[in-house]
Amino acid sequence: MALPTKNPPDTPMPKELPRPLRWLLTVFALLCLVLGIVGIFLPGLPTTVFILLAAWAAARSSPRLYRWLWLHPLFGPMLRNWASGGRVSRRSKWSATVMMAVSGTILAFTETPRWAVALACICMACVLAWLWRRPEPTDKRT
Repeated sequence: MALPTKNPPDTPMPKELPRPLRWLLTVFALLCLVLGIVGIFLPGLPTTVFILLAAWAAARSSPRLYRWLWLHPLFGPMLRNWASGGRVSRRSKWSATVMMAVSGTILAFTETPRWAVALACICMACVLAWLWRRPEPTDKRT
């Protein structure tokens, strides 16, 4: 399988979406992008999921935003890795692991009900188990 190029993949669209739907998807893409950026700094809020959602919505509503995301130095490699077979870099896996550990620790030392802490930790453990089973990119630069 060929490695993805720096250019966004062609996104086949059977027909152009109605303007109100494109507008809603663009707003959704921007909201997901903002949440993804906030997730970089806020433990417990995922970045990758929101960036993937932003790219999905932008691909259907705003080619300009989609291209910007695809070529962005931080978000682009994440999107290209995912597009090339659901790949996740080792650095991203470790980052997610550390941030989830920090989030679990913060929860454990707050006055959060124990059942909620346990449920959150179980959910994070399941996500980490899934994440670490994802293939890694063959190109070590991404």
